[in-house]
Amino acid sequence: QRKNPFSSDDRLAAKPAPTHRGDPTYGRPPEGSRTEQRGKDAHSHVGKEVEELCLIIRRTGEVGEDGHVSVTFGQLFETYVTISNKVVGILLRARKHGLVHFEGEMLWQGKDDDVVITLL
Repeated sequence: QRKNPFSSDDRLAAKPAPTHRGDPTYGRPPEGSRTEQRGKDAHSHVGKEVEELCLIIRRTGEVGEDGHVSVTFGQLFETYVTISNKVVGILLRARKHGLVHFEGEMLWQGKDDDVVITLL
């Protein structure tokens, strides 16, 4: 329909050309679009949740000999679950950004309650 000169569908004409791997805009929403804004808003929201998680670790944890604050997953889960049900996801994001350290790939309630989470 995009090539059809008799088509009156303006939505098709307004779509940007598809991008290919290697293109800097590949996999990204068009600049200034509502999709781009929703992505920015979500990124900001998750960043705030990570900050809040770090503050809670600082408040509920204990300072170790190395000067880092540590808390067990069970204690953190019980405290943070009343704030948000995304404890594990936010912990994984915080670890990805180098803010916390814990052993293992994933933490499970009950099974990993004794795993120590260290604020870096």
